[in-house]
Amino acid sequence: MSTIANSIGRGAVEDLLYREAALLDAWDLDAWLDLYTVDAQYCVPSTDKPDGDPHRDLVIIDDNRERLESRVERLKSRHAHREYPSSRTRHLVSNVMIESEDGERSRVTAAFMVWRFRGKRADYYVGRYDYELVGSDRSLRIRSKRATLDLVTLDEAGAVSIIL
Repeated sequence: MSTIANSIGRGAVEDLLYREAALLDAWDLDAWLDLYTVDAQYCVPSTDKPDGDPHRDLVIIDDNRERLESRVERLKSRHAHREYPSSRTRHLVSNVMIESEDGERSRVTAAFMVWRFRGKRADYYVGRYDYELVGSDRSLRIRSKRATLDLVTLDEAGAVSIIL
């Protein structure tokens, strides 16, 4: 764990995760997408199989970069009925842990809570992020993000129509 702190820096990792949260809350989805590499992956496993593999198991979201771009375009348009007008959100990120490093590749975990406000309703999503980050302090980007929900079901929170 200390090698990553020396080569990339905890501050740079935390800044990236906090910047991502702030961009999502500001609904600045184009700037958010710029945080991701061209070969990016974004996955939200199902609540009944949090360790599920998107190649063989049903997941809520399994996006590559092309699908992320489509998701951003749809969320910015009137075609995202669940998010037009867009919800207000607050992404809280904590317990950031740098798990490993392999050259310019780092594995990072964090806890999250995302509040979604729409009309008179307030929903929350709680879980764990698993990131693969690439680059250096000056050009750190997200290659993959997995948002594993701690919720047993989505009955109360409803569908995941926002980006966690």
